[in-house]
Amino acid sequence: MAILFAVVARGTTILAKNAWCGGNFLEVTEQILAKIPSENNKLTYSHGSYLFHYICHDRIIYLCITDDDFERSRAFSFLSEVKKRFQTTYGSRAQTALPYAMNSEFSSTLAAQMKHHSDPQGTNRVTETQMQVDDLKGIMVRNIDLVAQRGEKLELLIDKTENLVDSVVLYIIVSASCGGLSWPSCVKK
Repeated sequence: MAILFAVVARGTTILAKNAWCGGNFLEVTEQILAKIPSENNKLTYSHGSYLFHYICHDRIIYLCITDDDFERSRAFSFLSEVKKRFQTTYGSRAQTALPYAMNSEFSSTLAAQMKHHSDPQGTNRVTETQMQVDDLKGIMVRNIDLVAQRGEKLELLIDKTENLVDSVVLYIIVSASCGGLSWPSCVKK
C-alpha cells in the first residue's frame, strides 16, 4: 500500500515526477495525461491492480499511481498537499514552463510527500477531514448552480404564465363585448 509514482504536468507536458519503484509508469502516465480534460476536476481511474488519482486545477494536473487497495482519501490528501506546495513554490510560472523544468527542485518534495502519505501512521486526520470538507464544498457549489439554473427556468415559466393570464383577460373582455357571440363570429363582425 504505497504511492508508486507521482507527476505534476501541464496537459501532456511533465513538469516534475518521482517514482517510488521501477516500472513503465511514465509511458502509462503520458497516455492518461492525454485523456484528462483541462477543466478543474478530480477523479480516480482504475486499471488492473493500479489506481490513477488526479486533481486538475488551472490546467495543471497533479497525478499519482497507487496500488488498488490504497485509500482514495489518502491519495487525494497527498495530491492536495502536492498542489499546495507546487502552487506556493511556482505559481503562474507553471503555465509557461518547459518540460521537466521543475523536476530537479520539486522531485524531492514529491518523494518526501509520497513517503509521508504512503505511511498509514503519517496521514493526518485533519488533512483527511479537509479533503472531505472540500468534497462537500464542491457538491454544494454544483447544487447551488443547479438551483440557480432552475430559478432561471422558473422565472421564464412565470413570464409565460403572466402572458397567458393577459391573453385570457383580453379574451374575456372581447367575448363580453361581442354579446355572447363566439370569438370567430365576433372577429368577422
